[in-house]
Formats: sequence, C-alpha cells, structure tokens
Amino acid sequence: MALPQKESSPIFSDATAGTLRLIAYLALAAILMVLDHRNGWLHRVRYLTAAAIVPIYKLAAAPADWVHGASTAFTQRSALIDENRQLREALMLAQARLNRMDAVAHQNERLKHLLDTQHLLGMHAQLARLIDVQLGPTRDRVMLNVGADEGVLVGQVVIDSHGVMGQIVETLPHASVAMLVVDPDHAVPVMLARNGLRGIAHGTGDPDQLVVPNLPLSSDIKPGDQWVTSGLGGRFPAGFPVGTITELRHGPSGMFLEALVKPAAELQRSGEVLLLREQPDPVGPPAPAPEVGPPASLAPAMPPAPGAARARLAASPARAATTP
Repeated sequence: MALPQKESSPIFSDATAGTLRLIAYLALAAILMVLDHRNGWLHRVRYLTAAAIVPIYKLAAAPADWVHGASTAFTQRSALIDENRQLREALMLAQARLNRMDAVAHQNERLKHLLDTQHLLGMHAQLARLIDVQLGPTRDRVMLNVGADEGVLVGQVVIDSHGVMGQIVETLPHASVAMLVVDPDHAVPVMLARNGLRGIAHGTGDPDQLVVPNLPLSSDIKPGDQWVTSGLGGRFPAGFPVGTITELRHGPSGMFLEALVKPAAELQRSGEVLLLREQPDPVGPPAPAPEVGPPASLAPAMPPAPGAARARLAASPARAATTP
C-alpha cells in the first residue's frame, strides 16, 4: 500500500510576496523622489497631468457655479430694480420740491409787486386770493377768498400789480365774486394817457381783448397808446392802467373808429389781487387855510390889555387862587 506524499510548502508565502512587492514599490518611489528632487524629471509629467485633470474639476463644479451665478444675478437684478425705483422716487420728489420752490418764488414776486403797488397808491387796499375762475364767452368772473365778513362791498375795484381786473358784483360771508373787465357786461370809463381822449372800454368775452367804440375819425390815436381809468362816474379811481391799443378799425357804421385793446392786468395768471376801498367824500366846506404871519420870535412883544388879563385870571381859578 502506497503511503500518501506530503505537499511541499512554497518557498515564499503570500504574505512574504506582498511584503516584497511593498518594499519594491517603496524603493521605486524613493528612487523617483530622489531623481525628481535632483533633476525635476517628473515636473512636466505632473504639469501635464494637472492640465488634464483641471477641466474635470471645472466640469464637476459647473452646476454649483451656475446655480450660484443665477442666484447672484437674480439678487443683483432685484437690488438694481429696487435701487432704480428709489432713485426715480427721489428724483420725482426733488423735482416736485424744485417746482414748488419756483412757484413759491413767483408767488412771492407777485405779492411783492402787489405790496409795492399798494404803497405807491397811498390808499387803503385789501389783499385777496383767487379760489375759483369762471371764464367763458358770456361770463368772465372770479371768486375771491374774502367776503362781507372781511368788509368787502359790492362795487369795489379789483386790480393786480399791472392794472384793473374788474369789480365786485356779489358778496358772500367769506367769499366774493368779481366781474372781470373782459366780461361782455362790463364797461369802464377810460382816458388816453397821451392826450386825454375819453372813451368807454367794453368787455368782449375774449380774455385778451377789450374794445373802445365810438371814437372820432379825427382822433389823435394810434396803436401802442395806453388807456387808463378816467375817474368819471366815481367807481374807478383815475389813473389805473386798463390796456394798450393793439389795432384800430372802422366801426359798423363807418363813421367812428374802434380801438381793440389788450388788457393790462394778467387776467389768466394773477393769483393774488387787491381790493380798493372807496374813500368817503369830505362833508361840508373845505377847512380854511391857516393865516400866515411872522414867526413868534420875530413878532414885537405887545403888553396884554388889562381886560384880557382879568379874563384869563377869571378863567383859571387855580392860578387866581395862588396869585398874591
């Protein structure tokens, strides 16, 4: 009977082979590191390898970059939209304030002209402001913010810093209605400032035109002449500008001239006006003028008459009582 033969064990086991491979790899790595440190042989290999790997890194990071870029773009766009809106609002507010300051400056200038006009007039005038305007072909009137409770009376003359605007035709407790000079129902006695020619200026319904009819053909009148109030009738004080002649034409009958007049007052732009108060006429004869004599220092001293001295003493009991 044959005996079983024992299997021979290998010279190197698997563990020993693994250890040898590791030692070989470490030795190769050490050799490569020494060569690379001294000669830089592997630098180009690392450079080319890194250049080939960079696109892979970028491709892997691309989705995150896209998401971040989109989020940043959306956020920046929203911020820019909000900033643009805020800048537009600030610009509009600044423009509104500038326009308001400009309007206030013009209003102050108009008020200054009115106050200067009041001082130059040397007569009492009341300041009023327009609160409503009614302009049309058959009705040209304005409403003012002062009325009967403020002392406004029907018939008071309304002027601005340039000339006559009209007259009060209706009063309310705290408001009044003024008829403008261009109203078809309005008329004002006028006089040519250059030579004293008289006429009556009528409204035409046109806010830029008055008419003075029935002027003689031989009148010394020409475009550019100024009409002023004549004072006839006692309603409009004399000397206030009414308008300037723009055109002369023959009347319907052909026997007289008509003067077309541009109103002196700024009817469509004035916001503040003056109401002139009628001055009461003096009652009774005029006061006698004082006698003019020599100054007291130059007049001769005259002794008082005895009777006059006794009369003065009798009229002054206190003084008489203290007189010895």
